[in-house]
Amino acid sequence: MLKEFKEFIARGNVIDMAIGIIMGSAFTAIVKSMVDDILMPIISGLTAGINYEDIVVNIGGASLRVGNFINAVISFLIIAFVMFVIVKTLNSIHKDDKKEETDKTCPYCQSKIPLEATRCPHCTSKLDNYKNINE
Repeated sequence: MLKEFKEFIARGNVIDMAIGIIMGSAFTAIVKSMVDDILMPIISGLTAGINYEDIVVNIGGASLRVGNFINAVISFLIIAFVMFVIVKTLNSIHKDDKKEETDKTCPYCQSKIPLEATRCPHCTSKLDNYKNINE
């Protein structure tokens, strides 16, 4: 069991995930600062200086901080929009990258097969240096 755990931890996927989480938490600090220090003051200025954090509803002996909740929702929406724009931008950049083809199409059965294949595993036809029907 210890050996399996060691193999699991050593896999690239786990390490990539750990790096992603660390980078995500570092990036969260940047986005939070942008929201709290730049965007929220602008929104507060546009709403005639209303500070949502001051909105408190007292029910019985409990104080419901509705303003903090409103601020959290606004922050979430801004962060989600910023992340959407970043992901959309990165996707458009990666979309332009050329992908190297690893498959070709069998001219007989139209199945996708590896480029190195000399015989189709689906219809067993011999391919004789056939490149790709899509070219």
